[in-house]
Amino acid sequence: MKTVTIETKEPNQMIDITSIVETSVRDSGVKDGVCYVFVPHTTAAITINENADKDVTRDILSTLSKLIPYKDNYRHMEGNSDAHIKASLMGNTAAVILNEGRLVLGTWQSLFFCEFDGPRKRKLIIKIAGE
Repeated sequence: MKTVTIETKEPNQMIDITSIVETSVRDSGVKDGVCYVFVPHTTAAITINENADKDVTRDILSTLSKLIPYKDNYRHMEGNSDAHIKASLMGNTAAVILNEGRLVLGTWQSLFFCEFDGPRKRKLIIKIAGE
């Protein structure tokens, strides 16, 4: 298991972490298995989506902000209920198959760390299980 620190710079942000995860896979020496990526935070998430057009991540963040506004008569006293809801919708884990030492992702796919309550220093946990 490997823990990586991610520093976010915006309140809402999607960071391509594919190369970080690929390095962990390579360093593990595992050729075939599964790579699990987990975020141990309640206001951050992990997702797999398109990496070719930066407007995709902008559109995702924009749509989430429209659907789940920053202020909306939430009862949570800390003032970040929108971040908790966004993180729950996106999810805290991704599992990617490994084949011949490589992540099995589609042509345009990347792994993204999703920040919804930044800027912050966050943890990303990577666990690689081999056959």
